[in-house]
Amino acid sequence: MQTVNIHHAKTHLSRLVDEVAEGREIVIARAGRPVARLVPLEDRPRPKRFGLLAGRFRVPDDINEPLPEAVLELFGAGRR
Repeated sequence: MQTVNIHHAKTHLSRLVDEVAEGREIVIARAGRPVARLVPLEDRPRPKRFGLLAGRFRVPDDINEPLPEAVLELFGAGRR
């Protein structure tokens, strides 16, 4: 991993971006202390993983039934 100071990075930004596009990482330092890192972006989004939570929870059969009155009262139903 290459480290460059801020002045060098400003002067040679195009060249540094080309290097990063090739897969390298570059650290930018101020007064010798690292403050930022240039890294390549991922070319493609991660694929979606369908079924990732399969079997981890169960939807109850009464999911669409009205809530009991006691629960509705806890949420302020009926207050108007």
